[in-house]
Amino acid sequence: MPAHQDGRITLGRIAGVFGVKGWLKVFSYTRPKQAIFDYKQWYLSTSIGDKAYRLVSGRSQGKGLVASLQGCDDRDGAAQLVGANITVCAEDLPALAKGDYYWHQLIGLKVVNRDKKEFGVVASMLATGANDVMVVQGDRERLIPYTPEVIDKIDMDDGVVVVNWDADF
Repeated sequence: MPAHQDGRITLGRIAGVFGVKGWLKVFSYTRPKQAIFDYKQWYLSTSIGDKAYRLVSGRSQGKGLVASLQGCDDRDGAAQLVGANITVCAEDLPALAKGDYYWHQLIGLKVVNRDKKEFGVVASMLATGANDVMVVQGDRERLIPYTPEVIDKIDMDDGVVVVNWDADF
């Protein structure tokens, strides 16, 4: 979930239209994917700008998700929103337990190993199914598992992630 300069976090995107009454197919980045419906105020970012929408209803539909937004009442209106990113205000995210982080908080942190070898910065995060992976950009791209065995320490004050990772990997 990347953070925006305006303090909003991307939680998903509008993937298509569903039916003729303005319902939208939603691709969610949240876990579980239905958690995107916990946020009632969505901001949709399109090529013509950002606009706030109130979530009226959301549900699972087959293998995906669909949602109804206030003011989006027909297929033509819904079609204009396809491809839009769904963002919410960062302060609307639930507080996490100590030592837990949202992905957007890790982006931009410097990554070093136990030997103080700098690998670069966290450019993005990937969900692989088995575990999450940090994509670290530096002298080269490194994919470093985001697991308790690999992550020694996250220091948000200093902006550093210390990893148990060999520089040759």
